[in-house]
Amino acid sequence: MTKILIAEDDDHTRDALREVLTMEGYEVIAASDGLQAVDFFRVESPDFVCLDVVMPGLNGYEVCRQIRKLDEKVPILFLTAKAEEIDTVLGLELGADDYMTKPFGVKEIIARIRAILRRTEARQGGGGPQAEDAGTP
Repeated sequence: MTKILIAEDDDHTRDALREVLTMEGYEVIAASDGLQAVDFFRVESPDFVCLDVVMPGLNGYEVCRQIRKLDEKVPILFLTAKAEEIDTVLGLELGADDYMTKPFGVKEIIARIRAILRRTEARQGGGGPQAEDAGTP
């Protein structure tokens, strides 16, 4: 089962994402701040990371930097209200695979996660179950 780490300080958004991703068949680990996200990443070794930018402890950009020092390949998606072009560019330059702004649609975030995982698995020569069911609604 694909393990996803969500780092989001807003309780409502974090809980909604956890519920949706769990219903889609993912194992979800949820952090409420940047320091907790880095700790969970070290302990849990997730297959995918979804980061907010504005969080207590460490911001999402710093979390991304620290994760990239530990793992250059794990897919990272920023999901944030920071919508200026410079924010998107910074997130991608720091090593994120994609950048979405809030508010977001549930179907779109699921589609983006599946697409990123498909590309990651293809590069690594895998073809896990999430890649196989990517065409299902």
